[in-house]
Amino acid sequence: MNPTTMALPKHDIADPSLAVEGKKRIEWASRNMPVLSEIKERFEKEKPFVGVRISACMHVTTETANLMIALKAGGAEIALCASNPLSTQDDTAASLVHDYGISVFARNGVDRDGYYQHINASLDIEPHQVFDDGCDLVNTLHTTRRELLPNVAGGCEETTTGVIRLHQMAKDGALTFPMIAVNDTDTKHMFDNRYGTGQSTLDAVFRATNILLAGKVVVVAGFGYCGKGVAERSRGMGAEVVVTEIDPTKALDAMMQGYRVMPMHEAAKVGDIFITVTGNRDVLRAEHFSLMKDGAILANSGHFDIEIDVAWLEEFAQVKNSRIRHQTDEYVLADGRRILLIAEGRLVNLGAAEGHPAVVMDMSFSDQALTAQWLVKEAKNLTAGVHNVPTEIDKEVARLKLKSMGSDIDVLTPEQVKYLNSWEHGS
Repeated sequence: MNPTTMALPKHDIADPSLAVEGKKRIEWASRNMPVLSEIKERFEKEKPFVGVRISACMHVTTETANLMIALKAGGAEIALCASNPLSTQDDTAASLVHDYGISVFARNGVDRDGYYQHINASLDIEPHQVFDDGCDLVNTLHTTRRELLPNVAGGCEETTTGVIRLHQMAKDGALTFPMIAVNDTDTKHMFDNRYGTGQSTLDAVFRATNILLAGKVVVVAGFGYCGKGVAERSRGMGAEVVVTEIDPTKALDAMMQGYRVMPMHEAAKVGDIFITVTGNRDVLRAEHFSLMKDGAILANSGHFDIEIDVAWLEEFAQVKNSRIRHQTDEYVLADGRRILLIAEGRLVNLGAAEGHPAVVMDMSFSDQALTAQWLVKEAKNLTAGVHNVPTEIDKEVARLKLKSMGSDIDVLTPEQVKYLNSWEHGS
């Protein structure tokens, strides 16, 4: 039955009239998510999630929508909320409710109180599994909604920031159920983090400022997979790239790849554009603002809005010119220098653009879908803590992705298999 002919699920969205446009965009994303589409077809036949309730705190985008639709096709009851106030696509949220019958609690630009109200609303279904994107939902479960913990068999975490927080919870003995680090699969961090973040971050900078990257100095704070992606794409468009790091191995890697490496207090003097991707806080702060050029552009592509000390800018800037361009605020300092901040220091690729291309998220969300299916059977055998996605799931997603792109790979001969699994053969 079409959801429009039945009672709608519980929800809190901005504008139901946006559903028509949202459905078009969800279907467009689906065209570029062939692996997830194939998994959805499997789920429709096998119904692995019948009787399973899933609370998800994720970016409410067209790509996430297709994951939710695939899980529902497998029989799951879902309640989705946003993992970032600026990432919600209101048309996508409207379509999920009105066209697909999925509970959504998300509005673009909601304040902090509204954000946590939505998280709690998504938890009201008393979930068996949780999907998180930054660990806020899991944190809420372990602090203010502990009565729900006995129901939760396990869950998945999609981000580097969230995995860091989960490991700390596990270290402190606070995590009460198994969480699977989907972020750490090769088909997630090697592609989503690198190619997705690299492209979508610069897309956001361009939409917000219309700047020409060629000839500019781009300072990339952090050289993990996200930082590598931003650095590669920036250099590819003609920028000179400076990398700042705290990890000597990553800093050495950046140098070996031809990037300049220096501390932020030196980079602050030469940079035109600053992009933070560290997962830490106060990466750009007062001591750096005081050294920056007039017109320096700041953007954060880390998960939380604490990598840039926006509170300092709000307090000490003499003038704030809000929204001088799309999602761009200008702060005028006491000496007249101007600093431009994109997307309020929040996750820039979703705050000022549309996030990663669907073709990249196809792999990440396929990992998530297959891991959720695996958890239905295996969660009872896992201890509380952080676990990796089974290698066979990651390889299956990669295989399906290659197939969808019209490519294939070699297969070992029996002799090669024997050789690799023996030690008797000498040189």
